[in-house]
Amino acid sequence: MNAFRYEAIESGGSTVQGVIEAEDRRTALQLLGARGLFPSALEKSFSPGRAQGEARGNREVAPAKAGTTNGDGQAKAGAKSRNAGMNVRVPLGRGGKRVGRKDVTMFTREMSALLTATIPIPQALDGLGEEEENPALKAIILNISESVRKGSSFSSALESHPRLFTKLYSSMVRVGEEAGALPKVMTDLANLLEHEDEVRGEVRAALAYPLFVLAFGIFTASLLMTFVLPKILGMLKDMMAVLPLPTLILLKISGFLHQYWLLLLVGVGATVAVLWRYLNTTKGAEAYDRLKLRLPIMGSVFRAAALSRFARTLGTLAKSGVSLLPALKIVENTIGNRVLAKQIAQVAEEARGGHSLATPLRTLGIFPRTVVQMIDVGEETGRLDEMLLKVAEIEERQMRARTKTLISLLAPMLIVLVGAMIGFMVISLLLPIFKMSSALH
Repeated sequence: MNAFRYEAIESGGSTVQGVIEAEDRRTALQLLGARGLFPSALEKSFSPGRAQGEARGNREVAPAKAGTTNGDGQAKAGAKSRNAGMNVRVPLGRGGKRVGRKDVTMFTREMSALLTATIPIPQALDGLGEEEENPALKAIILNISESVRKGSSFSSALESHPRLFTKLYSSMVRVGEEAGALPKVMTDLANLLEHEDEVRGEVRAALAYPLFVLAFGIFTASLLMTFVLPKILGMLKDMMAVLPLPTLILLKISGFLHQYWLLLLVGVGATVAVLWRYLNTTKGAEAYDRLKLRLPIMGSVFRAAALSRFARTLGTLAKSGVSLLPALKIVENTIGNRVLAKQIAQVAEEARGGHSLATPLRTLGIFPRTVVQMIDVGEETGRLDEMLLKVAEIEERQMRARTKTLISLLAPMLIVLVGAMIGFMVISLLLPIFKMSSALH
């Protein structure tokens, strides 16, 4: 039997200290969990006789809380007392089987709160996992907890789920573990994920209305020209020997759609499938990323978005203590544009050769001159992380301004386009009617 000296938090939030006897460290944690105590420190004691007296004294000071000694009961009791004592909200899943970005962001924020409250990683993971309502995320969290209890580090356990936790995520966690600042790093990571979700949500909300107008207009026009107009135009053709030019054009288009609409659907579906498969190849994805950067108006928005992600990610990594070369490698894999990723790889090669970060950025022309100057000043003053985050704010501000301007112009343009389509069909239908009416008079 061994003695372990511990410092723990009670369900009421107060801190207690004492010594407990157990066969090993894991058993000691289980016994403390059964009492409703949540250890912030646990180390083996080297005074067995004294330890027994302190353990008996501690049992009187901190009596065992209601709960069971099995693993499930401990986890549930731990989660309830944690919530009651520290008022930390446990994230709730959305009830689906798929784990989304917001689920990961919420998990990160709650994990950072529990670690800041000095809750050990296994207990924090158990509490979050047992309270999670998303079955897929619950299974992943409990799997990570089991890996940690078996001796794996938190970062290594996260790496076993690469689709959910990216290289950036696991790398920052590893740095936090090595530096002994995991709660702070988790907080920075949660801030980064929340900011990315916010920007992505703003762009999607801005694009929702124009895309809806365009999709609804195309659907309505296609439905009318495929199934409704051919019958009406056929009647007009039988009544008139010569149709007006707009009506004749509309008749040809609607007749073609009515006759070959099934083949057109198959052709469009096949084209989309082939294009999708091509874009999933390395060559196709790189060509698509290059095209996005060369678009007349949207190109600047895509570039600003990628560069803001580069600056914010690199700044967050530098702030967390990651050295420049590994950080650039992580950013290269997370920037989201293969063309710019190649340029960042060149920046990393230059930096590996002894150059500063600003020198290759200035040579390649990735950033504007003023931004490169800010990065240069940040390197000289030892405040590179702050300057990179400031650069990210500048690029994001420009991206948001350009996006708002584009959306403000795009919405009325699409409305005019849809109106012109409907107007052309109405005019094409009315012209022969007016012609017949004038002929009768």
